[in-house]
Amino acid sequence: MRHAKTSWKHIRRSPYQAIAAIFIMLLTFLSISVFAFIVVGSSMIISYFESKPQVTAFFKDEATQVDVDTLRSSLDQTGKVATMKYVSKEEALEIYKEQNKEDPLLLDLVTEDILPASIEISTTQLDDLDEISETLKQNPSISEVVYQKDIVSTLTAWTNAIRIIGVTLIATLALVSIFIMMTVIGFKVAQKKDEIEIMKLLSATNWYIRWPFVIEGIFYGVVGTVFGWLFASAGLLYATPYLETFLQGVPVLPASPLFLFILLGIELLIAVVLGIIASSLAVLRYLK
Repeated sequence: MRHAKTSWKHIRRSPYQAIAAIFIMLLTFLSISVFAFIVVGSSMIISYFESKPQVTAFFKDEATQVDVDTLRSSLDQTGKVATMKYVSKEEALEIYKEQNKEDPLLLDLVTEDILPASIEISTTQLDDLDEISETLKQNPSISEVVYQKDIVSTLTAWTNAIRIIGVTLIATLALVSIFIMMTVIGFKVAQKKDEIEIMKLLSATNWYIRWPFVIEGIFYGVVGTVFGWLFASAGLLYATPYLETFLQGVPVLPASPLFLFILLGIELLIAVVLGIIASSLAVLRYLK
């Protein structure tokens, strides 16, 4: 309790330095929160597309049930197919009606004879898409093959790039945060150089001298983290309606409150570590 009071006195006596330290921590953890949202959201989008039928093959009109069964059997034998779903002409029409139920004109123009039957396939591994796709294309009863590998590959590439950029930026901001807190706390330690020497002469332990500055560093980290997390979470909540429209049914938003609080807990732990490192380094030279 005594150390906390001493730390609070340090903060009150130099408010502008404290604000500077808190502000840089805010920027650091605002960036961490934003990149966490992007990376987790991208991963969820990739998982969504991976769980959907990744290859859709459309049958020719003259294809028979025997052709369908033969194709399904040959695909099963590859051992690379996770799920298969046959969609008949009648089912395709029902799906079409459901998707266009608000536009009667489109419903009147389409009958089940126009829509082709199809088979929807998901593979156990994304790398198997090419082989399954080629097998389908070579089948004489198939007229067209559509698959989502390009979508998933593009999303994966973007997510990996975002992770690299995010880690680099966050690491840079974390180092800047440590240096700024070291400067702020180091300045205060320098002002108390004589007091520290007297305390050492009175047999005060290094940790007894260090604790007020450590608590001060933790305070800057925690306050900056909470505000950075609040700004990022508020921005995400504000943007949720627009992002949901953009994502068009991909179940990523709204963000789970549990996820947000777990993220806050992780960020607070990182902030405490950064605060301890910065304050310990700042006071170290005066304790030798």
